[in-house]
Amino acid sequence: MIDFESLKDLPLDEKAVELRRSHGCNCCQAVTAALTEDPLLIQASGGFGGGMGNRQGTCGALAGAVIAAGIKTEGKGTPRYAAQIQENFRSRSGALYCYELKGVNTGKVLCPCEDCVRNAVRAYLDVFRR
Repeated sequence: MIDFESLKDLPLDEKAVELRRSHGCNCCQAVTAALTEDPLLIQASGGFGGGMGNRQGTCGALAGAVIAAGIKTEGKGTPRYAAQIQENFRSRSGALYCYELKGVNTGKVLCPCEDCVRNAVRAYLDVFRR
């Protein structure tokens, strides 16, 4: 169980980084946890870390932001918000897929995991603070 009270003074992007760094969350769980604090969603988002476990899928941090968007919008119009989050994240991070972000084929890391987590939270906040 995550003690969210101990993280309450952190900005949301740094809260997500701390959840990943020190609380056993993968990238998707860290973003989902920071934005929702819902234990069931944290569990459900476990399989999305690491580009769905094999670095081939969408960045887990980005997936977490889209999961949180679905909660925020109650599922109404979520694809439109998801597209905006995705484009914001891409402009911040340089790519959408884990293998590209981690430089699996090129050897050049575009965005370390902690920065992907920050960028996903910031992309979410940019979309919903308009």
